[in-house]
Amino acid sequence: MIERTIEGSIIRDIEGNKAILLFGARQTGKTTLLKKLFHGKENVLWLNGDNQDTHTLLDDITYPRFKTLFGRYRTIVIDEAQQIKNIGLIIKIFTDQIPEIKIIATGSSAFDLANKTSEPLTGRKKEHYLFPLSFSEMCQHHHFLEEYRLLEHRLIYGYYPEVVNNPGLEKDILKSLTDSYLYKDLLIWGNLRHSDMLIKLLQLLALQIGNEVSYNELAQNLGIDRGTVERYIDLLEKTYVIFRLSSFSRNQRNEIKKSRKIYFVDNGIRNALIANFATFPLRNDIGALWENFLISERRKFLFYKNIWANSYFWRTTNQVEIDYIEEMDGFLQAYEFKWSKKKEKKTKVPSSFSASYPNHTFKLITPTNLEAFIL
Repeated sequence: MIERTIEGSIIRDIEGNKAILLFGARQTGKTTLLKKLFHGKENVLWLNGDNQDTHTLLDDITYPRFKTLFGRYRTIVIDEAQQIKNIGLIIKIFTDQIPEIKIIATGSSAFDLANKTSEPLTGRKKEHYLFPLSFSEMCQHHHFLEEYRLLEHRLIYGYYPEVVNNPGLEKDILKSLTDSYLYKDLLIWGNLRHSDMLIKLLQLLALQIGNEVSYNELAQNLGIDRGTVERYIDLLEKTYVIFRLSSFSRNQRNEIKKSRKIYFVDNGIRNALIANFATFPLRNDIGALWENFLISERRKFLFYKNIWANSYFWRTTNQVEIDYIEEMDGFLQAYEFKWSKKKEKKTKVPSSFSASYPNHTFKLITPTNLEAFIL
């Protein structure tokens, strides 16, 4: 079994006196990870928020009832806890009044579980986030060289655990993910009746990775208003399908100040949405795939290493740009991404950026040095 980076931190928190919340998109391995950690242990109760019997069991929120029903267990794991009414108060009762029971809740939608637990569980919870598998985790699993050999494959099919663990079935698995699991929370919690508009929006976004995104243009293409587009994108981000990158500006006259790019948490999902699993010689979007891969993997690296940084892209009105910028402690790290090794010597930091921001470093990231960026 592939070891996940956050295993150690979860194990440490299990020994504490706070509830554990494990966030992440559906099918990223949250349940698998917890079952591994509790394998062979007794007095563990598993509940699933997708099942009606779980709702019925937890419906009457009182200490005496919970003590009678659950008192013999030492650990209770609640999968997809965002589906359960008053989940924050339920976890609070266990944490405050039945402290001998460890509560662990997983959630695949930040906009609901996080909201429901934020106030009731102030000071009573430890939060963790699980991404799809990472380049780093796979290097630890079998070796850097082996994972490096699979780089083109990962850029096409991504890192969802079921995809990685079932070679040869990648297309079928990704189709299943994008047909069902991807939209489940959105349709339930976003009060959306049909997924057709979401799919069309995601397809448009999939074709624009690496480019600035115009909400007005998206709205016009979809025949809906800008506000609806913004709402859908917000929901997609809070269910861990996409993420946004804002433009960097310190009010220099010619900088793009209020713009954004949108990337996918996983390359395989992006390619499934546009039904394009063609090999590299047949693709015209390799640069976009490389950029999406690197920025997504960098997010995993920063999160798992507990490194706090602000992330941006930079562009001027005359189309001078830098793919990615991190701001840490007042210092800027600028990065340009190129798949082709032939462009290494030609790529330099823009002089306008150097003049405006002398306190910076600049690196070009290609397949020859990706380990310096994501390991």
